[in-house]
Amino acid sequence: MQVIVDTNSSMPLFAQLVEQIKQAVQAELVAPGDALPSIRQLATDLRMNSKTVAKAYSLLERDSVIQTKGYRGTFIHPDAKANSNVDLSSWVRAQLKQTIQTLKAANVTDSEIRIAFVEIMHNRPNSGD
Repeated sequence: MQVIVDTNSSMPLFAQLVEQIKQAVQAELVAPGDALPSIRQLATDLRMNSKTVAKAYSLLERDSVIQTKGYRGTFIHPDAKANSNVDLSSWVRAQLKQTIQTLKAANVTDSEIRIAFVEIMHNRPNSGD
């Protein structure tokens, strides 16, 4: 499997890595149990920050596309092919869109939505509580 990142793309580098690894799984270029390079090695090979690779690996592990086995390394998950079709980012956007439409239908302003969103994301108490 060869990973190529485009620094000129509008897509973040971590997202490019996630997408390419999922595509490699779908195309059966990698199989369950295949080892992946370490975060440090892939970052060095691609000349990118190791935190960027770590973020991509974290998202892939969250989606059960890869699995980390401690010091033994990172491997393609047994259910990677089925799980590589999952796109939580799209699901989140769809959920937020539906919620925002409901709020706007109730005449809630954009500012009220933004303030509430920030408060909830940062576990801040509501100023009206």
